Formats: sequence, C-alpha cells, structure tokens
Amino acid sequence: MSAGPTRSEYDVVVVGAGPAGLAAAATAAGAGLSTLLLDENAGPGGQVWRAIDTTPVRAPDLLGRDYWAGAGLVAEARASGAEILQGATVWGLDRNLEVAVSIGGGSRFVTARRVVLATGALERPFPIPGWTLPGVLTAGAAQTLLKSSGLVPEGRTVLAGQGPLLWLLAAQILRLGGGIDLILDTAERANWRQAWRYAPGFLFTPYFAKGLALMREVRAKVRVVSGVTALSAEGDGRVERVAYTAGGRRETVPVDTLLMHQGVVPNVNLAMAAGVKHAWDPIQLCWAPVLDETLATSVPGIAIAGDGAGIGGAPAAVVRGRIAGLAAVEALAPTAIRRGPSMETLRVARDRAERGRRFLDLLFRPSRAFRIPEGDTVVCRCEEVTARDIRDAVAIGATGPNQLKAYRRTGMGPCQGRLCGLTVTELMADARGMTPEEIGYYRLRPPVKPITLAELADMPQSESAVRAVVR
Repeated sequence: MSAGPTRSEYDVVVVGAGPAGLAAAATAAGAGLSTLLLDENAGPGGQVWRAIDTTPVRAPDLLGRDYWAGAGLVAEARASGAEILQGATVWGLDRNLEVAVSIGGGSRFVTARRVVLATGALERPFPIPGWTLPGVLTAGAAQTLLKSSGLVPEGRTVLAGQGPLLWLLAAQILRLGGGIDLILDTAERANWRQAWRYAPGFLFTPYFAKGLALMREVRAKVRVVSGVTALSAEGDGRVERVAYTAGGRRETVPVDTLLMHQGVVPNVNLAMAAGVKHAWDPIQLCWAPVLDETLATSVPGIAIAGDGAGIGGAPAAVVRGRIAGLAAVEALAPTAIRRGPSMETLRVARDRAERGRRFLDLLFRPSRAFRIPEGDTVVCRCEEVTARDIRDAVAIGATGPNQLKAYRRTGMGPCQGRLCGLTVTELMADARGMTPEEIGYYRLRPPVKPITLAELADMPQSESAVRAVVR
C-alpha cells in the first residue's frame, strides 16, 4: 500500500491541488503551519493545469501560456514544506474537522485545526436525448485526455454548447492537429441584453482579448452554427448522428464524437456533506457556499477557496487560495513570520481577478431547454431515471430531491448526484411551481466518493473501537 499521511493531526488540511489548493497550501506551510495537501489525481494542477508535470504536449503555444503559468505555483507548493499526497481520495469530512481519506488501497482519518476545501468545479449537466450514448463526452473529459496523453478525437467531431472552455478546447484540438467538423453554439442571443450592462467592466479584463482571439482562431477553421435551440444525439449502440434546430430549421449531421459543454458549477458535495450552508445562486444557476470575507463557511474551521466557492476562473482561484491560507495563519499562528501580500492586498487582487465575471455569467447562462429536459431524456444516468419519471413521482407526492430517492433512487448511484443534482432540483422546482431554493438539494453523507470495503477494513482500529463491536 502507498504511504499515507505521516501524522494524524495537522494545523491545516487542504483538499484539492488545483490553483486554489496549491496557493492555500503554499501560504499556510510557508508560514510554518503543518500542512497536508490531498489530491485524488496522479499529479498536481487540478483541471486547469492537469498533468502539468507529465503532459507529452510540451510546446507552450499548443495548450496556451495560461496553462504553463501553473508551473511556478506547483514549485512553490512543493518548496513550502507542505506534505503533498497525490492519488488520495477524500470521502468524508465532519464538523470536528476529521478528514477521511483513502490512498493506496487503505483509508485513514486525519484531524485538522483548519480545513480548506479547494475541490474546484464540475461541468454543468447537459441532459439531451442520447447523451448517454458511447461517443458522447463532455468537453472536460476530452481536455483531460488532451492534456494528460496528447490525444485528440478521431473521425467526424462536433462540439456543442457554450462558454469559454468550449472555445479553448476547440483551439487546443486544432493546434494539436485534430479536426472539428462543426460547432453548435447554444448561447441564447437574448443573453446579450442582460449581460450588456456589465460589458464595460469586462472590456478592461484580460478575458476580453483572450476570448476574442480564441473565437477568431477557431472560426477561421471551423463552421459555427449559432442560435441552436434544440439538440439530440442519435445512433444504434453509439452516437452516429447529431440533430439540431437553429433558425427554426432542423438539421442532422453524421458524427463519430460529440463533445458537449455548457459551463461549470461549484463542486459542492464534500462541503454539503460536512454541513456547510449553501444558497442558490440565481446568476450562475447553481448551489454555492455561503462565505464571509475570509472565505470561512458556516462550519467553524472550514473554508472554501477556488471555483468551489463560486466560479471565478484560475487567476481568481489562486488569490482565493492565498486568502484562505493566510486566514488560517492569522487564526492559528498570528505571530508567525510570513512573506507575501497582506490580507487587504489579496482582497483587492481578488476583486480585480473577478472583475467582468458577471458579464460572462449572464452571457453564457444556459437556456431552460438545456437545463430542464422533458420526456424520456435520461436525467439520472446511474439509475436510468428519465425526466418523465421524475415528473410522475412529483405528481404522486415526491416533494424534493431527498423524497425522490425513495421513489426513483435518483442521486444514489456512484456519482452521488454530481451528474443529475442540479437538473433534479430545477426539474422538480418547475414541476411544483417553486424556486430551486425552496426545493433544495440532496442530503449528502459520507462517503461522498465510492470506496471499497477493503479500504474501510484497512483503517486502523483503536482498542475502544474493537471492544465496541466484539462480544
């Protein structure tokens, strides 16, 4: 079994080695706090800087210079004295700041005086007819293959959806020699009316020039169909065709691979299982934790940084991570000698990094048609529950996602709601004529990630624990 944590107690435990987690760990450990950084991937970087140590794609321009910006932070975290464990799956966290982690086939508990959750974001569910067919992937999955192995799709490839990641992935595929036959842009034209008032702030951010350059690069090589209002994947045993509606006309194109994306949302499962208070974000259309200025949550000792605190992008995630790390230092070791910017300076930097975010959130708000499916479209992939099944359950008395578990087992499969949770909330809210916040979300409990009985059996047992079950 691979080595686990070297101790049972730490000043700070950080979950997630993406931009926010690396920054938080480097800040806390750099000030002398015993710090443990846990991450389930093979190497640091999270999704944004995935496989930054091992990617075979070494030419800087192929993945973009923003990708390689993470190398310095990875080096800083390693030099800080933080204990970094890769391949470590955190499956539990409670109000006593006890962290349950599996690594190398066994599980352990470690306790912390402060916990920083930097679990990042998930791709928003994109439930369309046929989205469970082989050959249909998310843009994030395709980007993982591209960064970690240098792989690009073969055959006829269509990208569908909206948002910055869709355009970035398209550019990266093209730069690596891949082909894209068509891009189906699902962004609603009406979104411009809501986003326009925030355009002046966005124009003076780096996002504007980068985004415009990406779109020009891609549009010069790929046909783009805008204003797509309906979408479905079709095929016998795997995806063979994509049908779409744009401008009132329905078209069908042959396809071998369909890559879909309609934005990202905070990964809230671990925080919710720990009892952290969340609220419905009516702008980003998702659940987000309720935080104070230092990113502290409703549970004493737990902070959330990065996109798990609300989608802000990598630069904002780094600053948020430093804020959470510095807050831990100020609470646990106020006299410690520390380098780097003050809390006030970090807050100013965070506001600067988040400037223009409201414009993007409103411009790329997914339409109702792609958030709230109808008919036999599968919603819960794990349990094969359709939109019609959920509406029928509401009609006979299911009042919310937790009651729906008893009717249809939604959210009880291996993904534990990551692929269906938002859709279930919005679908039930629509069926009952209520708001998503009134409907609520799944009640989550550990383990929040699948673990084996062998991993549980491997946990060290105290004498008192043994006496409790031995008769």
